[in-house]
Amino acid sequence: MATFLYKIGRLAFRRRHIVALIWVALLTLAGVGAASAPAAGNTSFSIPGTEAQKAFDLLEQRFPGASADGATARVVFKAPAGEKMTDAANKATVRKTVKELGRDAQVASVADPYAGHAVSKDGRIAYASVSYKVSSMELEDPSRTALKDAAEDAHKAGLTVEIGGDALSAAPETGATEVIGIAMAAVVLIITFGSLLAAGLPLLTAIIGVGIGVSTVTALASALDLGTTTSTLASMIGLAVGIDYALFIVSRYRAELAEGRSREEAAGRAVGTAGSAVVFAGLTVVIALVGLSVVNIPMLTKMGIAAAGTVVIAVLIALTMIPALLGYAGRRVKPAGEKSKLLGGGRPAKKPARPNMGTRWASFVVRRPVAVLLLGVVGLGAAAVPAASLELGLPDDGSQPVSTTQRRAYDLLSEGFGPGFNGPLMVVVDAKDSARPKAAFTEVTDEIKGLKDVVTVTPAQPNKAGDTATITVVPNSKPSSTTTEDLVHAIRGAGPDIKAKTDAEILVTGSTAMNIDVSQKLNDALVPYLALVVGLAFLLLIIVFRSILVPLKAALGFLLSVLAALGAVVAVFQWGWLSGLMGVEQTGPVMSMMPIFMVGVVFGLAMDYEVFLVTRMREAYVHGEKPTQAIVTGFRHGARVVTAAAVIMIAVFSGFIGSSESMIKMIGFGLAIAVFFDAFIVRMAIVPAVLALLGRRAWWLPAWLDRALPNVDVEGEGLRAKDADEDRELVHA
Repeated sequence: MATFLYKIGRLAFRRRHIVALIWVALLTLAGVGAASAPAAGNTSFSIPGTEAQKAFDLLEQRFPGASADGATARVVFKAPAGEKMTDAANKATVRKTVKELGRDAQVASVADPYAGHAVSKDGRIAYASVSYKVSSMELEDPSRTALKDAAEDAHKAGLTVEIGGDALSAAPETGATEVIGIAMAAVVLIITFGSLLAAGLPLLTAIIGVGIGVSTVTALASALDLGTTTSTLASMIGLAVGIDYALFIVSRYRAELAEGRSREEAAGRAVGTAGSAVVFAGLTVVIALVGLSVVNIPMLTKMGIAAAGTVVIAVLIALTMIPALLGYAGRRVKPAGEKSKLLGGGRPAKKPARPNMGTRWASFVVRRPVAVLLLGVVGLGAAAVPAASLELGLPDDGSQPVSTTQRRAYDLLSEGFGPGFNGPLMVVVDAKDSARPKAAFTEVTDEIKGLKDVVTVTPAQPNKAGDTATITVVPNSKPSSTTTEDLVHAIRGAGPDIKAKTDAEILVTGSTAMNIDVSQKLNDALVPYLALVVGLAFLLLIIVFRSILVPLKAALGFLLSVLAALGAVVAVFQWGWLSGLMGVEQTGPVMSMMPIFMVGVVFGLAMDYEVFLVTRMREAYVHGEKPTQAIVTGFRHGARVVTAAAVIMIAVFSGFIGSSESMIKMIGFGLAIAVFFDAFIVRMAIVPAVLALLGRRAWWLPAWLDRALPNVDVEGEGLRAKDADEDRELVHA
């Protein structure tokens, strides 16, 4: 592989005009496609195989025309102090608002609070439900404006008015912190390379790669039912790995220049050696992201595939566009040890009187491996303790910032109608096989009324055929509570007895039940997912490192870092530690997708550092160094660059903590802290400590397996053989 990539690097360097033109053309094509593509519709959230999804599908069949895809809004009114919503003046204001809302052409129906018993018992709070003919993404601006104007008119009349539901949903905002993250990455690159131009190359190529990836996602969003979260996550991961991969190749290029090679030769060798590590590191990330499809949640599958696509683009750009741009840069990119005129006057930097920081640290670790190993494992174990209290759920309006009208509407409804009102359960009764459907509906209603934590059970609403009915159940507790989850299980547990009595089947659905089913499905899929992803990556790393114990150690170290990261997420977003600093206004359950998504992404990124750092050690060991000396050599050449790569990735991920969407904020924090734990504790401390303890056994591989495995030549043996052949030719000449 090294020889093949070496040829690609030299070709891209020589044919830089063509390479640059191809990538610019792809960026332009993707941009035009994104600009001309139709707006994405409301992203469907289907969970195949769950009871909540089966109930939803049954409603589509038995209640034709009652589609749940339309946008909804709840306009919540609260009377001034000392007044009630049933007062004549307030009632007139509400009915005027309802009439105004009904004039919008995109509105399907508006429920009058006084006709639909939507006034709280104390008379202080009421709400009007608005249903739209189109999804929230298809709502036109005049309709949104009309909704806001109607609420504003009622507010001017003296009422407190807030709007909940998805009619006002908007794309998440990441805020200025994302820009700050990129700026921090630029500073790290400048410090690492000592050159503005060399620092700018990874940023430029990463932005081009993300531009192509995100524009492609946007262009396909409508056709493939992709949401805004998909493109945000694709940009987050694509930007981070794009900078890192380019960083490693540019760094190796400068090292090759320092050894006296020509620029074209240095570009070829940088791509042949560091590029091999980039390919395998990218493969581990792609395996982890595409492997999310085993969970069988379409939304998660699409997010994983889209992010994997941006990683593939980042790898291809690093292998082709970076050497092309290095050709354009020419002598302005200095060899390692030299600085640019702006930063160092163009003079070679003074040789350090002592070994660099990476060498000193590695030397310390190999002298005290047991102490370093214990300290690292105990520290990560302590950070992982909160993960034992992990509670899963999906975000709703209750997790929105208190500054939003959606959150204030949520709180008003909880105040007036109880915490469970924001998460009602819908029980679907399928009485098609029952001889007495009406009796079955009554039996189910009476059974549910007798359960704990039930506040309200509405009368059954049958369809036209009379063989299916819906019953709305309002719990006494909030949607994300374990009490509500117990109620869902209790209703489902009563199903067999009801079926035995009436031949009717009951199914529980609604957003709350769907969240519970999602959490359970994700929990059930976690072990198979881990087995698949870790197993495939384990095999890949065996091929790369020609070792059994090194990949095993890499996988165990990853588990430590991801558990510690989950513990940090629980501490901040569930327990509320440092929540003010992170902008978390509402603590609660961790997003259901967070653990499995973090496992997928962090595993891929963790293997990046493993490949980049340990291949240098493997290269030194293969060429005759003792195991402990190989560790020091690997750190001397790789620690500075791996540290810079980790800091850049942490900066990029941290930039998304400023997002207005709780899911993006949580993922940004989780990935940033996971990279910190994995890069600086696992890869920089635990890995060299374990390798020092193992000695030569770390690189052991059974002879039969060594013969069976393909030789991918990550260490560049083919290039060294090429040097030897050239030297012999010179001697004979």
